[in-house]
Amino acid sequence: MQNYWLMDFIEGEVLYVNKPLHWTSFNLVNKLRWKLQKTLKIKKIKVGHAGTLDPLATGVMIICTGKKTKFIEGFQYQTKEYVATLELGATTPSYDQELPVDKTYSTEHITRELVDKVIPTFTGEIWQIPPVYSAVKVDGKRAYDYAREGQDVELKPKLLVIDEIEVLNFNLPVLKIRVVCSKGTYIRALARDIGEALESGAHLTGLQRTRIGDVKLSDCHEIDDLINIVEADILAQISAETEIN
Repeated sequence: MQNYWLMDFIEGEVLYVNKPLHWTSFNLVNKLRWKLQKTLKIKKIKVGHAGTLDPLATGVMIICTGKKTKFIEGFQYQTKEYVATLELGATTPSYDQELPVDKTYSTEHITRELVDKVIPTFTGEIWQIPPVYSAVKVDGKRAYDYAREGQDVELKPKLLVIDEIEVLNFNLPVLKIRVVCSKGTYIRALARDIGEALESGAHLTGLQRTRIGDVKLSDCHEIDDLINIVEADILAQISAETEIN
């Protein structure tokens, strides 16, 4: 677990947080920024995150403040690890549970042997088409805006690297995998592609980011705990400065 004491948020800090379910990445950054502004009694402070997580995902988020926001791009390019739970035999337009199931397929033909044959084909360099319900920009507009307006949009495939995929559990219709991958990988799209390869369709029912670079889930604080630590640290510094003066 990351320890904090005598932090300087203006000069910059790097904080590790376990993003809660249903929160957006912006929610997390906004809450921490608000707490810093209120406790430090300042109007502005830079706060940003390295690597967006969907609202239905949880796990490792790296948040940078002050001058250390310049490190964000470096963190974004580090290898990431996820644990993903797929439901085989059903698809949704968003490739996760944000939208309801739109099609169902037979899964009777899927065996562990077939899974073990298909999964390794997704390692190494692969081309992946991002989800239509994503923040990818097309002609200056987010893809999800087109999708929500019922407009068709063509997204270009992107080259990415998947270093490892490990099957953690297989019990039809549930497939749980561990994925180690590069920046820009959409695990929702990977679920879609695995479902297609298994000729059954699939969508995500759970996603947790367990690592960014060397930062593991065990290094992260829950957001409420981190907020309390940040506030206590700032107030302790203010109290100490008051006593000295």
